[in-house]
Amino acid sequence: MPRFPARFPAVRWQQGFSLIELLVVAGLAAVAFALFAGALVGALPGQQLREATGAVAAELRATRARALASGRDQQFLIDTVNREWRSLEAGRETPRRQGRLPEALQLGATVAREEQPGPGIAAIRFFPDGSSTGGRIVLRREGAAWHVDVHWLTGAVRVERGAGGR
Repeated sequence: MPRFPARFPAVRWQQGFSLIELLVVAGLAAVAFALFAGALVGALPGQQLREATGAVAAELRATRARALASGRDQQFLIDTVNREWRSLEAGRETPRRQGRLPEALQLGATVAREEQPGPGIAAIRFFPDGSSTGGRIVLRREGAAWHVDVHWLTGAVRVERGAGGR
């Protein structure tokens, strides 16, 4: 077997990726990122609607819990024009909690006539026994809607997906 002199070492190929392979992977990563970013931006309006609905439902439940714990009537008021809500003890002006909903949302409410303190303002009253005056708050955005229902007898708050129309 012939031997090569030491000055001519055997050629060894380096293991690695070619430039074309790296460009293909970078292109696929860019496409995947663009699809992910597009899906994320498209989901934001729906996420905003779900978060606002969840916040309204949570505050309604907290208002009911305060009525049970304190033994006093509590009210949840929502201004459908200015998209503001507040929770307070019935007969008081100072709210315990308050918040504002995003401008992009449209609101509607159906409550007892006696619980409408003014135009565009709806109120749901919770009594110390857990019952309420009942009602429905509808939050809408771009054809999607969520309903927050308050049962009058039990005061239970239920959230369900609804149609975007009125």
